[in-house]
Amino acid sequence: MTKKKLVVALGRSAFGETFPEQRFAVKRAAKAIADLVEENYQILITHSNGPQVGMFQTAMTEFSRLDSRYTVAPMSVCGALSQGYIGYDLQNVIRTELLNRGIFKPVSTLITQVRVDPFDKAFSTPTKIIGRYMTEQEAELEKQKGNYVVYEEGKGYRRIIASPKPMEVYEIDAIKALLDANQIVIAGGGGGIPVLEQGTVLKGTSAVIEKDYTSELLAELINADTLLFLTGVEKAAIHYGTPIEQPLGKVSIEEAKEYIEKGYFESGSMLPKIEASVKFVSAASGRQALITQLETVKDALKGRTGTIIAS
Repeated sequence: MTKKKLVVALGRSAFGETFPEQRFAVKRAAKAIADLVEENYQILITHSNGPQVGMFQTAMTEFSRLDSRYTVAPMSVCGALSQGYIGYDLQNVIRTELLNRGIFKPVSTLITQVRVDPFDKAFSTPTKIIGRYMTEQEAELEKQKGNYVVYEEGKGYRRIIASPKPMEVYEIDAIKALLDANQIVIAGGGGGIPVLEQGTVLKGTSAVIEKDYTSELLAELINADTLLFLTGVEKAAIHYGTPIEQPLGKVSIEEAKEYIEKGYFESGSMLPKIEASVKFVSAASGRQALITQLETVKDALKGRTGTIIAS
């Protein structure tokens, strides 16, 4: 029987902000992934890296202040570090969970580079805040380097970077080969490492790609049947957090587009998931996108809960 291809996008709720928190949290994700393996899915996992990439960036910045021989780590390096760190934790706990169920299936993590457009308008309007709070003097030094900073009243300054759209995944052939070899693949972590193509050279750029858009791109590239976003809520909702909050069950492409146009989803959280879902489902027939939480993933895949976007 042909296995259905599934891209599982793990949100921030699947991880912790410290080493001990993450080791504990990923065990929940591993159980959900193992359940999907038992349902005979071919699985590609993507994941958030918000707290982790900031942790590495802050740590390396502080280290450079303590020892002048070392420089601040570029964001591309911090992204690679976070992919390796999260992938290491994920692949080990998934392997353990599967073996405890009598299943042997290799799990591999790929450091993933994603091409972005140097003329993407996001580079002139950065939106992603990273790193620790800075003094006014430190912020001025960042400006002199050509970096953007933003001021938060009563707290201080923080660096802010671009979030360009993903255009190409350089490791896609390796991803496909591992999936064809019946492995679980972890790739595109944190949206992938944003790179600019300069001749034969891939140069990391100071940016963070929205991981939901990279998840959608990967789902298209492997011709997945389902794009599954695992987040902190059972269903997406319009009027979220208000007395008239309305959870969404089955939603058509047209309805989803209408909700987007009316501004019902927050730009930093649910909006990219809905936009990515619409793009994925619209690209080919027979596809679906799901939004739910770890605890309800099996029921969501059977159509019993979650937000389901389909043509």
